[in-house]
Amino acid sequence: MTLVLVVDDVPAMAEQYAYDLRRLGGYEVQAAHDGREALERLGAASVDCVILDLEMPGMDGFEVLRALERRGSEIPVIVYTGTGDFDRCVQAVRLGAYGFVDKAEPVERIVREIELALERRRLRDEVRTLRRRLDAETSLVGSSAAMLRLREQIARVAPVPSTVLVAGESGTGKELVARELHRLGPAPAAPFIAINCAALPEHLVESELFGHERGAFTGASVTRRGAFEAAERGTLFLDEIGELPPPAQAKLLRVLEERRVTRLGATRSQPVEARVVAASNRDLEAEVRAGRFREDLYYRINVHPIAVPPLRERRSDVPEIAERLARAICERFGMRPKRLAPDTLDLLMGYDWPKNNVRELRNVVERMIIATDGETIGPEQVPAEIGGASAPTAERGGTFQALKAEAERRILITALERNEWHVTRTAAELGLADHASLLKIMRRHGIRRPAERDG
Repeated sequence: MTLVLVVDDVPAMAEQYAYDLRRLGGYEVQAAHDGREALERLGAASVDCVILDLEMPGMDGFEVLRALERRGSEIPVIVYTGTGDFDRCVQAVRLGAYGFVDKAEPVERIVREIELALERRRLRDEVRTLRRRLDAETSLVGSSAAMLRLREQIARVAPVPSTVLVAGESGTGKELVARELHRLGPAPAAPFIAINCAALPEHLVESELFGHERGAFTGASVTRRGAFEAAERGTLFLDEIGELPPPAQAKLLRVLEERRVTRLGATRSQPVEARVVAASNRDLEAEVRAGRFREDLYYRINVHPIAVPPLRERRSDVPEIAERLARAICERFGMRPKRLAPDTLDLLMGYDWPKNNVRELRNVVERMIIATDGETIGPEQVPAEIGGASAPTAERGGTFQALKAEAERRILITALERNEWHVTRTAAELGLADHASLLKIMRRHGIRRPAERDG
């Protein structure tokens, strides 16, 4: 049941509010008669919402808000006043209060404000959970040389509002690169709109991208903004851009050149400021040569090319990605955390992941979690097609120096995993002079202890 704390130095007022909130809102309600008592109750009980009087002797409502801010509290607070001085209420909102009401207003208004405050908190927590899950399952994890170069390239390109073309195999994380470009770009609070061009029916492509006016075609009963307008000053991510039909390619080129869009059925264009990030798992140069993709459009979107490396080119990142995926999957399923045994990680690192890269790895980790009863996922749980596919690294190609460096990284990470990232113990096992020698080698390869293991 929702617990509401009413804070008022007039006991009769506090008790009346408590009675009305129980009756009209069905809440469990407690009352506190000064600021210090309120903070004590907030520390002792799991309060969902606070109704706070601003004018109290001793510790007033403003001091309570400052104390809650110092505590990092996220409990929604609704302030109320009987003086009619709403400038003070606005000041309270700036200190972190959700909203304010006058004591003369009906209690039904207070109940409505509580409902809105609780809904806002629920949505904020849901967004935070989704972001944490996305971060946990991101393929932009890892400290391999390939990933360090990718992150450096993203950081360099993100502030520039020019068009970016992200190339990479299926499942490498092209959309995540686009989202990172948006997050680090000049307008991270603006919309991020993702369109999968391959999933759009051909007869609706132009409507989805550029919008339409009412009556523009059969079924267009209302005016509709397209993706360019919806993205406003943010980012429009066009995934699998190579799948666009020729008419849409021509119109897209015109929009990119003129920075104006004309809805279907409209006679006037309007300016658009969305940054375009395009992506494809096809070789667009080959598509141009084959006549399936416009050459002028290709050069228009290929201003800043970014290539996302496949998982087989950054095998040393596999343990960190797999363990982060395992934590996220267990959390999503409400299961106790499960860890991947070092031998299991060795098998995962030895596989090419040719079908779907990180997405394929995520599916395999989920299968292993479901198949494991205990807390440790052993090598016997690795699917046969994965565990039996390991081949000598040299057979997969690459320069001698690159293969040597990758092999050394794999040896170090495997040993660190086996010793739970205890540097001194790992150095002794590898026969190094001391832990400083191991730290020096780790720095050379960009290896660092995962943040989740710290503390």
